[in-house]
Parts: sequence; C-alpha cells; structure tokens
Amino acid sequence: MPHITLPNIPKITLGSIIDILAVAYLIYQFISIARGRRAATILSGLWILILVYLIAVWTKLELLRTVLAALAPYSAIAAIVMFQSEIRRWLARMGRGRWLGLGGQLERREVIDEIIAAVTQMAEDKTGALIVVERDIGLRTFVESGVALDATISRDLLCSIFQSGGALHDGAAILQGDRVAAAACFLPLTVNPGLMRQLGTRHRAAIGVTEETDALAIVVSERNGQVSIASRGELERDVTVERVRERLTRLTDVRGPINGDVPEPKWKQAEP
Repeated sequence: MPHITLPNIPKITLGSIIDILAVAYLIYQFISIARGRRAATILSGLWILILVYLIAVWTKLELLRTVLAALAPYSAIAAIVMFQSEIRRWLARMGRGRWLGLGGQLERREVIDEIIAAVTQMAEDKTGALIVVERDIGLRTFVESGVALDATISRDLLCSIFQSGGALHDGAAILQGDRVAAAACFLPLTVNPGLMRQLGTRHRAAIGVTEETDALAIVVSERNGQVSIASRGELERDVTVERVRERLTRLTDVRGPINGDVPEPKWKQAEP
C-alpha cells in the first residue's frame, strides 16, 4: 500500500489566533478609513498591479514580471507617501478608541457638550441652523453635496457655520462621530402632505433626511429661536436643551438601548 504523505499543518495556538485577529483588525480599520476616499482608488490600482504580476508569473511573461519585481522594493515607501493622510487618520482613530469604555464615554460627553452649547447659543441669538447626526446608515451622499470640512466638533465652529450671511449658512451641517464632516449640505425635503404648510425649509429637510435614514436632526428656528428634533420622519417641536441632551446621550451611548427597544414619547408636528 503506497504511503501517503500529509501536508505539514502548523498547530493552531492561542497566540496565533490573537495574531490573526490583530492583523485583521488593523486591515479592517485601514479599509474603513480609505473607503469612499481617493485612497480607495489607489488601492484598486495596487490590486490590479498584483493581479498583473500573478498573471505574468503564470503565463511566463519574464520581461513584465522582472519590471514589476524591480518595482516591489519601493512599494513600501510609495505606500507611505500616497497614504500619509489615511495613516494619520487611522492613528488618530486608534488614539480616540474607547479603551475599556472610559475614553469613549469622555469623548461622547465632550462632543455632546459642544453641540448643546452651540444649540443654546444659536437659540438665544435666533440663528437658524440644521444639524444632522449620523447613526448606522451612512450619509456620504449628502456629505458630498456640501462643503467638506472634516473638523473637530466645537461650539465656535457650529456657530460660525450658521452665522447669518456666511457662505455656509444655508444647508445642513452633518456630524459623523466627533467630526463635522461637511456643511452647506443639501437634504431631501419631505413630501408628506399631512404636514403643516407653515413648516420652513429647514424643518422639511430635517424630516426628509430622517425619513430616508436613521439620523437625528436638530433644527433651530431663526424666526423664534425654538429648537426642534426630527427622528424617524417625525418632528418634535419646541424642545428644551435638556431634551436635546437626552436624545444625543441615548444616541451615542453604545451600551444603552436602541431607540426601537424603548417606547418613544409621542412626536408632535408643528410650525417652527
């Protein structure tokens, strides 16, 4: 009976599992940052070059294989140059990571405080504003319709965006995590015939974006300074600052219940 030699399969240990998971996590983080940006196109080009190299080896195209092999040693330096902004963003995200839950809680609290301070200031000054907070459904389509900022959320920044007469006053500011992704963004207006005709464009846009996504929209009326909250296609009028804080806290609390798991108060539709 012929002797069959089985391939030498390395033994899987706890260390190897941790090693694989760590590398997978780093790759996932980098891809999530590069996705939707210019780096994604560059990555696609690199994959095409790798595919061409494999085809050259398989078909024995020696000249093409030699040229690609000669370029390989410089690929690491080229990658650092091409992806320097993505690498900085990746390292910054890791630095802002929720290690043991403490860093994330402090970060969320600071972001909420900045948003509340901005809403309070604009309500007192009767400055019209529309702030959209992204949740699980991405708002990249709407972000691309505005002016890209990618800036840290702060009261001064939000107030300056909606300052009357400013270039970014019209449209919405979209928040992603702890960043102001873009301002002066165009949002879809609701076509719900049951809404009051007195509702302004900001309020209709706030309802419209929450009809299509799971985002939370905060509206400040420039007519009377009233603050409203739009969620799931409904509008809650004339809310207090504490109510806004409560909704934002529930929204960003990763350990808290999901909105659909607890009964919401009855939403009321009204004029701004």
